[in-house]
Amino acid sequence: MDQVPFKLLVLAGGFGTRLRPALLDTPKALAPVGKVPFLALQLENWVAQGVRSFVFLLHHQADQITGFLETLKSGLLKDCEVISLIEPEPMDTGGAVAYAVRTLGLNDDFLVTNADTWLGSGIRELATSHPPAMAVTRLDDASRYGQVQFDDNRRITAFTEKNAQSISGWINAGLYRLHADMFENWDGARFSLERKTFPELVQRGELGAVSISADFIDIGMPEDYQRFCRWIQEGRTSKLCK
Repeated sequence: MDQVPFKLLVLAGGFGTRLRPALLDTPKALAPVGKVPFLALQLENWVAQGVRSFVFLLHHQADQITGFLETLKSGLLKDCEVISLIEPEPMDTGGAVAYAVRTLGLNDDFLVTNADTWLGSGIRELATSHPPAMAVTRLDDASRYGQVQFDDNRRITAFTEKNAQSISGWINAGLYRLHADMFENWDGARFSLERKTFPELVQRGELGAVSISADFIDIGMPEDYQRFCRWIQEGRTSKLCK
């Protein structure tokens, strides 16, 4: 597969509070799935989709993640650029991306994803979209995530809150195409892409939706992490998240 011409910024600096009882002293990105860390499966998937340039945005237990990445540089990642940035303090998702843009002097488009969110495909679709863009995927039960509303032109018009009622809908799949200029006025404070940047883009009618039909799961909750482990153990034959 052809190489994707963008860096993939991987958000992997969170504390994994909800999953911590199941992992003890292991960072969420390295949660064991059978005999391999979750991040190994993620990297195999991203490399298979054409990613060759990674920037890992780290903070909590960063040394464990950087150490793991070192073990892959002569194998899976031997033909890849791998950069690790350790935030001096927790910056939230938006602050982490802004810190990377400023530290690395980025001045073009790039992709962003969550280390703890599995999306079976979508890199190629985002790479050919117009920024800013968000991957969305449809679930039979979107109640846990809240929904993404968009119009016939694929412009996102609203985000709706989580709902206790089980209903189908489109959700944020945790993969984005953004541009460095979006962060040029960053003041150094922590902020959230999901709570600040994306709602502001929607208000201006600037955020596009790219629909992805792929297996999806966020392993942040113990029951979802265990479900992912079973899915891998069973050979990925069932639908992961309905």
